[in-house]
Amino acid sequence: MARICKSLGGGFLAVSLLMIFTSPSWAADAPRISKEELKGMLGKENVIIIDVRAGIDLEKSNQKIAGAVIEDPGKVETWMAKYPKDKTLVFYCS
Repeated sequence: MARICKSLGGGFLAVSLLMIFTSPSWAADAPRISKEELKGMLGKENVIIIDVRAGIDLEKSNQKIAGAVIEDPGKVETWMAKYPKDKTLVFYCS
């Protein structure tokens, strides 16, 4: 399972190839990428950006990633299966 995570602004970006997780602890040990690396991934067909910030972190943020899909991090089991396993998933969290 390949995982990459990078600090961007006040949050983190976690990039995953074939990522399946069951708890928030997955982000703690994920490697990181730079903002420039993420910018190079934006707009590519094989990349899905998922904003998993919750509550006030999402509401008060003025930093959004264009094209990101917002998902509830507390309900991963309800939405994770809808994303193709052959895509690179980018998780933006705080």
